[in-house]
Order: sequence, then C-alpha cells, then structure tokens
Amino acid sequence: MIHIAETLSIHTVEGFLGRDDVDELNDLMDVTINRDGRARYDAQRSDTIHEIPGLSPEQARIVYEPVSRLEMTDVPPGAQAILDAALDRCFPSILRVLPSVNGHRPWIFLEYQADQYITPHADGIAPNPCTWPRQIAAASVTIQSAPDGSGCFFVETSGSDAPWAPPPADAPAGYAHAMHFIHDGADCSSPWFNTMQRTRWTVRPSPGALVLFGSQLVHGTEPVGVGTVRKFLTLLTAEEEHANSEGR
Repeated sequence: MIHIAETLSIHTVEGFLGRDDVDELNDLMDVTINRDGRARYDAQRSDTIHEIPGLSPEQARIVYEPVSRLEMTDVPPGAQAILDAALDRCFPSILRVLPSVNGHRPWIFLEYQADQYITPHADGIAPNPCTWPRQIAAASVTIQSAPDGSGCFFVETSGSDAPWAPPPADAPAGYAHAMHFIHDGADCSSPWFNTMQRTRWTVRPSPGALVLFGSQLVHGTEPVGVGTVRKFLTLLTAEEEHANSEGR
C-alpha cells in the first residue's frame, strides 16, 4: 500500500556511483554533447519533461527553466547501463524508505551552467494517481558539481493546507487509509503556490551520491554561479498494486 510518507520522503544513498563510474559517465556525455551540439538539448529545445495543465510545453519550460538548462531524454545506452546497475545494487536501501517502488523510468541527463536553475515545484503522482504505474519519487545523482558550491538542490516543506486537495470519498485502490493528493499547479505558475510560506532545506550531495525525494515534495535547484552542474535523474514507480522488489 502506498503511504503519503513515501511521497513526502527524502533519502540518500552515498557511494551510489564510484569514482570510475562518475568519470565514465562524464566522458560519455562529453562525447554525446560534442557530437550533437549543446544547443540541441538547451537553447534549441522547445519541450520539457514538465507539464502544466493549460500551458504549452514552451510556456511550461519558461516557468520551470527561466534561464533554460540542458535536458537530454535520449541518454546513451552505455550511461543507462551504468546507472541501472547501480540502482539494482542499492535497491534494498531504497525499499526501506520507499517500500511500494518496484520500477523506474529511463534516466534523464541534466546540465546547468552559469545562472541556470529549476524553479520550486512538486511533481505529483504522475501521470494519474488513480492509474498504474504511479510515480512515487524521483532519484538524482550528481556527476559534476560547481566549483563554488552553487547550484544546490533543495526541498521545501510547509504546514499550509493550500497544496492539498480534499481527501477523496473513495480512495483509489493501492493507497493507505487517508491518502492525500496535491493539487495540479504546485509550481510557480500558480498564485497560491507563489504566496504559500515554505521552509527551504538545501543539500550539497557529493558526486556519486543518490538523492531520492518524494513525488509530492516541493523541490528545485539554486542558480549556478561558476562552472557546470551535471546530474542524472530517474522517476521511481509503483508498477502495480502489490509492489515489491521482485517486480523490477
């Protein structure tokens, strides 16, 4: 059963990637970006992995990425293989915090350069909390940090009732009792979200450490000052009602 605590959790797995893995991933991405050109995944990109109901992909991108960023969804197979192997190794640690997770979506590569960042938002239990699969959390691993320590990842917590929809009279199957779901628009496109008081928790994970954060937890990154921040991201899912590690 999916509990609300999973969707609001944060957890880390230190040593998710070793130094050799980090170096190999950076080399793989250098080759891909040099071959295709950075602009293809940054300035020339009009789509985004994020969606905002009522807005076009380009409008949603401006809300989430005001100064753009590099976003690559067709990650080289060699990189996917390294990351998948690491995820398999550390899956018991993930299950302690996210017991309903039994799958994940393909890895995405993200790169932030000077002044680039992602605005605060919550992903929600996408694509639809009433259907399967259900997105329970995201997992991010940094392979290059900014030399000045900028571009930090953060989560934001709040005691406000504003993000939460009324509890459904009949909760969808697969959720624990009294499950709550956030409203659409838990992002900077919504006046209620922009005025909601929140407390920010900032982290600087070491390269190679995996950071997991629940799908209903507000998160974002601070602007990069100097250099480049590189990371990979995947979305962790419950593929069916009786989720367990054997189903991955």
